[in-house]
Amino acid sequence: MKRNYLTKGLSTVGRFLATTLFCVLAVAFVWQGAFFSNTAAMANPAVNLIASADAGDQVKDKVEEGAGAAKNFIRDTQDKVKQTARKNASKVDEATDNGSFVERKAKSDKATIEKRANEDAARTEKAVDNSKNAVQGVVDKIKDAFSN
Repeated sequence: MKRNYLTKGLSTVGRFLATTLFCVLAVAFVWQGAFFSNTAAMANPAVNLIASADAGDQVKDKVEEGAGAAKNFIRDTQDKVKQTARKNASKVDEATDNGSFVERKAKSDKATIEKRANEDAARTEKAVDNSKNAVQGVVDKIKDAFSN
């Protein structure tokens, strides 16, 4: 059993989710026209500013929702990795004599895999939180720029 393969895969999935979330939000900004709104030609630009504030709140809500979904996916993946490690250790336990080297090694590997799954999940969740906070900070700055 290759431990590095499992942890590398989990961290790759987490990075992919964080990058995807950031890119989708960037596309949503451009799609809504928040960066390219022309308020100079409008008779009353305050109406547009209210819409921009609402769009910013909607983006923040979507970021929160996306981060929650990403964290749930990360936790599910963590649980599946742990469950697989437990199954493999129990299969080795059933197939070997009590206290054999292979059995001890399987239990040790199970503990290591579970520990690394926890570490990788925590690191990935922290990256998701950092991405979410960065996007929300950008939204707040854009809203402040439009309100001045």
